[in-house]
Order: sequence, then C-alpha cells, then structure tokens
Amino acid sequence: MTTVEIPGSKSVTARALFLAAAAEGTTTLLRPLRSDDTEGFTEGLRALGYTLTAAPDRWTIEGRPQGPAHDAEVYCRDGATTARFLPVLAAAGRGDFRFDASAQMRRRPLGPLTEALRTLGVDLRHEEAEGHHPLRIAADGVRGGGITLDAGLSSQYLTALLLLGPLTEQGLRITVTDLVSAPYVEITVTMMRSFGATVTRTGRVFEVAPGGYRAATYPVEPDASTASYFFAAAALTGRRLTVPGLGKDALQGDLRFVDVLARMGARVEVGSDRTTVEGPAGGRLSGLTVDMRDISDTMPTLAAIAPFADAPVRIENVANTRVKECDRLDACAENLRRLGIDVATGHDWIEIRPGTPRGTALASHGDHRMVMSFSVTGLRTPGITFDDPGCVRKTFPEFHQVFGRLREQWATTD
Repeated sequence: MTTVEIPGSKSVTARALFLAAAAEGTTTLLRPLRSDDTEGFTEGLRALGYTLTAAPDRWTIEGRPQGPAHDAEVYCRDGATTARFLPVLAAAGRGDFRFDASAQMRRRPLGPLTEALRTLGVDLRHEEAEGHHPLRIAADGVRGGGITLDAGLSSQYLTALLLLGPLTEQGLRITVTDLVSAPYVEITVTMMRSFGATVTRTGRVFEVAPGGYRAATYPVEPDASTASYFFAAAALTGRRLTVPGLGKDALQGDLRFVDVLARMGARVEVGSDRTTVEGPAGGRLSGLTVDMRDISDTMPTLAAIAPFADAPVRIENVANTRVKECDRLDACAENLRRLGIDVATGHDWIEIRPGTPRGTALASHGDHRMVMSFSVTGLRTPGITFDDPGCVRKTFPEFHQVFGRLREQWATTD
C-alpha cells in the first residue's frame, strides 16, 4: 500500500489566517499550506499591519481585534480567498484601503459580497468594472444587522460575511437565497466556533453574535481537494493508496469525492485519521451520473478519469465552475476533445463518453486544477504535456515532484 502526505488545506489555512488576525491574542497555526495563494494572503495581512512570523511547519499571528494598523494598498494576486476575505477584514476596522488583483482574479465576480457590505453601511466603490476588483473602502467599522445574500456563484461570499459577524457591533443575520458548495460554509462555521464565536443556523438563516474571536493553537488538516488527484490515481490504476490526516472528522466536504469513486467501483475505507482508496482490478471504472454542486472543485478530477469508465460519466449542477480560475466546464471539455474523447456540455453539466485518450499537449488556462487533474489521465496515457505546468504553485508547488515519485514507485512494482 502507498501512503501520500498531502499539504495543508488552502481553504482551512485562509480561514485560519483571517480568524487569527481578528482574534484577541496570539494564534499559532500548525502545518499551514505554503503556496502562492496563502503567501498572497499573508502578504496582504502584513500590508494591513498585522505581524506574522512564519516557520516551516507553523505560523504565529498577532491578532488585532480593532482591525488593520493603518491605511494600505493590498494586491491579492490570483487568490479568491484573499480578494474576498481581506476587504471584509479591512471594512471592520478604520481607515482607507485599496484592493486590486491579477487580471484573472479581476474577471471573477465580487458583486454579491460588495453589495452586501454596502447594505451594511460600508463605504465601498469599484474603481473600474462594477462588481469586480479593484475596489476602495473607506472603513469606519460595521454596525451589523440583517441582510439577504445570493451565494449561488460562490460560497465564499457567505463565508466572508460570516467571518465578519463577530467583528460587528450588533452581529449579523444573513438570509441566503441560494448557496453553492455548502460544505465550505460548514468549514467556516466550525472554525469560527473554535475561535470562540457563536454561530447558529436555522434553514437558510445564519445568525452570528458580536463579541470577537479568541486566539487559538490550530492544526491545519491536509487539503481534501488536492487529495482527490491521488485518490483518483489509485482508482484509475487499480492501486491501493492512503492519505493520513483526513478521516471521519475531516472538516472538508471535498473528501466526499471518495464516495463518487466508490460508486465507480473503488473500495473506500474512511478511518478515524486516514482515508484509503483501492481501485478495481485493471482500473475498470463504472460510468455514472453525479451531482457535484457541493464538491465542485473535484469536478475536473472526475472529468479527467471519466474516459476510462465503461459507460458515460455525466456531472451535473456545476455551473459555478464556469467562474473559477477559468471556465472549468469548457476547459475540461476542450482538453478531453484534444485527447480524442467525445464530450458534450450544457450550462451546468458535462457528459464524457468512454474512449481511449491519446497523448497530446493540453491547455492549463492558468488553472492549477486543470494541470493536476489531467496529470492523473497521464497515468494511462503517455505523452500528455501542459503549456503551463508551473501554475500548480497556486495550491501545491511540489505537486509534480510528489506525483512523479508516485509514478516511479508504482512503475517499479508492476
């Protein structure tokens, strides 16, 4: 059996950084993710005047419950959590703040979040395209109250406002009209409680009490989205692979990807502190139709192994993947067609028919998940290359080295 150590969760690391910055006291994060996205987040915190000390396996953050130390300009790079969470953190303080981001991040929508902040009285304006970066905030704290939010494009809008709640004078009552990727909101609520916040949910209504956060020592669990590539690799090759640190009590909903693999014929064991996937003999996978609305970041992983199934694989309810780092539905379809696979797409679905992929050059579209997903295809399709393999630095800078070692290990045991 093969064991693979997966780096820390990007989603958990970003939330923990926000909570640590907003908390009273000094927080220590254990095994946080070091990647372009999280480095961008820490760079943004430092620009806002927060003190952060980074060692290889732990980060220490001095909290500032009163908010940023001074006026600042923050460049958010490609990071969606940075671009959506840090403006909210700044809004809770006082001062003048400007936020900008890469061309890729500028294209991604921000409107539902910034409109909610305006409803709460935040003086905010977009400098160019409405609902997109760059933006300016003249912050004077947030009183709080009730708002209605459409989080149908991104759960990060809701997460950002939930994180804001304890920093307001009155707390927040958020009524959600639509919500995608709901498990990410569960991560947020659980983590907020770990830092001393009071959050309740009744149906589509979330209530957050004022009172701030308390510092903590917080371990960051491995990234379940990243683990999906390695679980898929086991399923595709008939191998047995274990990821330690992700078990029954894992925060991240993307671990549910292994349930999809189980439906395709893999054997799955979820223990208290680890998850093991063993692929069917010869990697003979079954086709299926699956709703991936709640685990849409793993949609490309499934799309990349779908050609090897014995019947079509249809992935539904993933319209939100069109506004990620790229339009992931179209990008997956494009790459599958380059591989010689028959694919059909609609507004919120993709259907992949069985076939034998051929080695060719694939387009990354600057999206780390395109490269990591189709690297799994390459386990059974020699000759796959990428135009920008380095874009994996966004979430897993060492991906190619770790995945390469896995290939070599399995090659020596054939």
